[in-house]
Amino acid sequence: MGYTERLDKVKQLLALHEASGFLITHLPDIRWLVGFSGSSALLLVKRESVYFITDGRYTEQAHQEVRGAEVHIADRSLFEYLAAQPWIQAKEHILFQGEHLVYQVYKQLLTRFPEVAFEAVNSVIAKCRATKDSTEIRSIQGAQQITDEVFSILCERIRPGITEKELAAEIVYEHLRRGAERMSFDPIVAFGPHSALPHAQPSDQTLRKGDVVLLDFGCFYEGYASDMTRTLVVGHASETFREVYQIVLCAQEKALKILRANQLACAVDAAARRVIEEAGYGEFFTHSLGHGVGLEIHEWPRLSQFSEEPVPLHAVVTVEPGVYIPGQFGVRIEDLVVVEEQGVQNLTRTSKDLLEL
Repeated sequence: MGYTERLDKVKQLLALHEASGFLITHLPDIRWLVGFSGSSALLLVKRESVYFITDGRYTEQAHQEVRGAEVHIADRSLFEYLAAQPWIQAKEHILFQGEHLVYQVYKQLLTRFPEVAFEAVNSVIAKCRATKDSTEIRSIQGAQQITDEVFSILCERIRPGITEKELAAEIVYEHLRRGAERMSFDPIVAFGPHSALPHAQPSDQTLRKGDVVLLDFGCFYEGYASDMTRTLVVGHASETFREVYQIVLCAQEKALKILRANQLACAVDAAARRVIEEAGYGEFFTHSLGHGVGLEIHEWPRLSQFSEEPVPLHAVVTVEPGVYIPGQFGVRIEDLVVVEEQGVQNLTRTSKDLLEL
């Protein structure tokens, strides 16, 4: 899908809402629509014209990257520049991204355009972005390939005596040296009982023989993210750990088996959750099953027990059930998959066999 087709989707939203324009402020949405990768921009999509505004730091970059829009370089704040242009007229109906526009800026818009009807719409572009084209999927696959390679390298370096922070630094370094633009998020590295915290932050804790190791990390490549979690043991796994690991793996396999285009997100979550609940560990599965991945590490759709929306064709989502037993250990297994008509294409190549180093 090219930029023209993406902008056409926004213009269709204008017709649906009987609006004359859409003010887009969320940078990942702007990148998806016109290709700009900088950190300062506004986009105004009208039925006949598209206006892009950035500041002087990005003059050359904007002219190189932006497609399908008139490029304007602001000599003041972006919203002040917008207000000085004739693009928005009195009595017009303008959509804006309610979940992304801060209240202070919204008040400024009302002051500068007192006779304009502004309407907040939420997640409409996020839902357009959820369906990935082949180019986007290739970029995500490239990011995941780097992450898979880094995991293989880490398995040679995970030894008693290393700290969580040291291993986290290795993760960042190995991603960057393989071509990653940046990390998808700060790596999660958790040893022993610390692994029972789903979003543990790396500490100075030292790895000991017998410890569980939970690793969750990913990177951006060509603008798109990867995400993967694996849980392993240094030394021999306990029987309890083996049992829980197998339960989490079975839960993931169950979800992967039923996940397909137009399946309800809550049904996929429920399939995995049921496996864990029936094994007696339901209270220890404390988060949703997964989330969309693309230009952002967390995108729509969300594989959640509270989401009754169907998962769209060619969405890229994580499937990551987990069990976290306070004071003992946590287990999470996460793959990144493309949702297809009859199932999924798994982009994650790292084995899920229980690994004892």
